[in-house]
Amino acid sequence: MDAWARPWAERSRLRGWAYEFLLFGLKQAWACLFGGLMLALIVGTHLIWPPGAPLARYDFLVLASVAIQVALLALKLERWDEAVVILVFHVVGTVMEVFKTAHGSWIYPEAGVLKIAGVPLFSGFMYACIGSYIARIWRLMDFRFVRYPPIWTTWALAILAYLNFFTHHYGPDIRTGLFVASAVLFGRTWVVFTVDRTPRRMPLLVGFGLVALFIWFAENLGTLAGAWAYPSQRHGWSMVPVAKLGAWYLLMLLSYVLVTVVHIPRSSPCGGGGAKRRWGD
Repeated sequence: MDAWARPWAERSRLRGWAYEFLLFGLKQAWACLFGGLMLALIVGTHLIWPPGAPLARYDFLVLASVAIQVALLALKLERWDEAVVILVFHVVGTVMEVFKTAHGSWIYPEAGVLKIAGVPLFSGFMYACIGSYIARIWRLMDFRFVRYPPIWTTWALAILAYLNFFTHHYGPDIRTGLFVASAVLFGRTWVVFTVDRTPRRMPLLVGFGLVALFIWFAENLGTLAGAWAYPSQRHGWSMVPVAKLGAWYLLMLLSYVLVTVVHIPRSSPCGGGGAKRRWGD
């Protein structure tokens, strides 16, 4: 495609921007491969799964999720070290699912055998999709950073965010403080990414917010397809409350920090403003 389109794109600045925008969309879609396939399976099985099938829809989704993960590794579309980190997020996500469903935060209404405490095992793969996207887009766009905060502070924030999903049921909810802390830590951080040939940059917090927003869009499709339901949706589907954006922002932050284990944040040589922080600074 590049050999065919490059001469056209180089004829004017406007065409060059249009081609770069196309590449941006294609790379984003390619990074979303795991999540896109999962969402297609959730919606597709909701539309066509036959009543009374010998294999429950939830169990099929579990088997299909495993097949997708195996295929990504076999085709070398995902690295083994990335898969290990994604597996960790899968586990911590499943633990939270078991806890939250036990407290009535949401339910999985359909039958299935491949469950833990009533939670279908495909739910953990939905968290894995987030980690897969972050790891893949990091490689595809060669992320570099300007004024990245000390690594230990990002881990402290991520751990506190995860713990708050449990502890707020028994004590104060500190998520507002967590949002403020993330703004303080990452407020001066820029991510430098290369879609085509020219490095571009944006505030990292904007990137975090956009990822959380698209997860919320996907969650609306998932609940519309009956994969799970919130208490407000028991008598019919309604849009997932916008307040859930905050929860997804914090969970996405945890996934992002886990990915930094294998994709070490590197300083950008062209970021300006003294991009001097490196791993461990």
